[in-house]
Amino acid sequence: MLFTILAANLFALQATPTTEVEPQAAPDPAPQVATDPNIEVVEEKPKKPEKITDKSHPDYVRCKSEAVIGSRARRKRTCMTNREWALASRRGNEATRDFVGDNQPGFQTGTGGLGN
Repeated sequence: MLFTILAANLFALQATPTTEVEPQAAPDPAPQVATDPNIEVVEEKPKKPEKITDKSHPDYVRCKSEAVIGSRARRKRTCMTNREWALASRRGNEATRDFVGDNQPGFQTGTGGLGN
């Protein structure tokens, strides 16, 4: 019985037509350009942006070192543009003003304070 099933399966596999698939050619990564041997090809390198040397320019990069808390010798180096340093300073000053203003006695501006 088992032999009959195997023979039937083998016959079914041989009876099915197989279609061959032709392998597709891989696309050419770079198109070939016909060049004249008398013409010299010069490849242009991308130009680097010019380095900013004016220390007052907003995009000039400044680096500052600050001590790491808990270490005597370790330092953290932070590099930002002049524009970013000014923004960080402005944000720090605003946060400090808000903190000091919120902690002034007698100047509460809310509905639950003693001054109302």
